[in-house]
Amino acid sequence: MTVRIALAQVTPVWEDPGETLHHIEPLVAEAAKKGASIICFPEQFGTGWDPGSVSNAQPVDGLIVQTLAGYAKRHHIAILGSLRLLEQGKLFNACIVAGRDGTLIASYRKVHLFSPLMEGANYQPGERIGTFQLGGMTFGIAICYDLRFSPLFHVYAAAGAECVLVPSAWPASRMDAWELFIRTRAIENQVFVAGINTIGTTPVDTYQGNSIVAGPLGDIICRAPANEGVTCTELDPGAIRQAHQAMHVEEDRQTGLYHEMAKATKKK
Repeated sequence: MTVRIALAQVTPVWEDPGETLHHIEPLVAEAAKKGASIICFPEQFGTGWDPGSVSNAQPVDGLIVQTLAGYAKRHHIAILGSLRLLEQGKLFNACIVAGRDGTLIASYRKVHLFSPLMEGANYQPGERIGTFQLGGMTFGIAICYDLRFSPLFHVYAAAGAECVLVPSAWPASRMDAWELFIRTRAIENQVFVAGINTIGTTPVDTYQGNSIVAGPLGDIICRAPANEGVTCTELDPGAIRQAHQAMHVEEDRQTGLYHEMAKATKKK
């Protein structure tokens, strides 16, 4: 049984989550009409990604999360959305997933903060993975810069994730790396990896979308056009089983030995 997912490329109304939320509901309706089980939006889609801004940070019961939950229930489709999450006085670059009935079924806080633009000066790093079940598949969540760190994706694969969803604000100047990382994370862990990228120009950078999904063999199975809109694709868990049967990557992985090698290197 396959699971249909929708990738939504949107240009945020800068620092105006209310207007952006109004702008995206037609995309939610379109994805639901196309039979998608979930629609995924880019990193901090409601405000635009800005590592230096703490404006419009909201708790889980704030406008962004509650509006997404309402859209999910109204259109009967799960929704993944990223935001500046205010939690117990701390700020996180986070992601939530609202289920088809509007209840929150998963959350994730970005583990790797983007040091070149000092994201860690305002945000706290997450310490846990985020997974959820949908349509018989297990999904994981990462955010943008996380793509550069393969151990996180190995943890997801070990936890049974069959697809990792990666909302992002990946700049146009580094698109070669974007595709390289998505394909590599997919093939090395024999899972699907879906990168959902923003589009347009903000005060921080310029983005050109190119949202893509890589299969467990590292092949690109879906690529969004260079404009705002919804792109859908089917995920077939059978492709993961076939990849495992063809090459026993997980069984051949020497995780314990790698740790011992690292310890030995530090002692020298």
